[in-house]
Amino acid sequence: MWVKICGNTNIEDAALAAELGADAVGFVFAPSKRQVTAAQVAAITPHLPSAVERVGVIYSRDAEEIAALAEEAGLTTVQLHGRLDEPLLLRLHQKFAGTVQLIQTLHWVVGEEPGSSSARQLAVQFERVAALGIVDRVLVDSKVGAAGGGTGVAFDWTEAREVFAAAPRSLRLILAGGLRPENIAQAVGQLGPWGLDVSSGVEASPGRKSPQRLAQFIENARAAVTP
Repeated sequence: MWVKICGNTNIEDAALAAELGADAVGFVFAPSKRQVTAAQVAAITPHLPSAVERVGVIYSRDAEEIAALAEEAGLTTVQLHGRLDEPLLLRLHQKFAGTVQLIQTLHWVVGEEPGSSSARQLAVQFERVAALGIVDRVLVDSKVGAAGGGTGVAFDWTEAREVFAAAPRSLRLILAGGLRPENIAQAVGQLGPWGLDVSSGVEASPGRKSPQRLAQFIENARAAVTP
């Protein structure tokens, strides 16, 4: 199980996540309680093991701006939030030429009635991303109001189960939204994702990780059994 610890704001948390076995550490460049700058991240990434991915969570729609940020911050992966934008993905794919990987974030709206548009929309978006053939991974997160990440709220895993199961086999799906050490087994058992992404579920306070919860999350993720 691939594990990403997101919302890092300091070298201590990022280094601890890597030491405990996380596959990737994430940094949020969009406005949030965990927002960081490229300069801040550039002071952290050189001190991380080379095998650990450095992921930037970015809302920009400007390929040049994204590429410049990735270079300055020392990112190995760019995670795009906001609407699915195929032309932007194509421009980034051409610009990075394999040097930086791409993760596309898609959303499940929390609070909708069963049988709502989230299931249909996600299924269509899975097909659109798969058809491009250039996205390395797809992350599915909760959307609560205008907030599309870092909410600490899980979406309806039971309803989403069929959508995940029917996703094109070429997609590597990462589950996010409301994950914490206590519910990993349930989440993995229901959806069978390729990877897990957590931020607030392992925090002591916004932007500061709890070493105990961080260790427990990674341990439980490794032990989780997919259906």
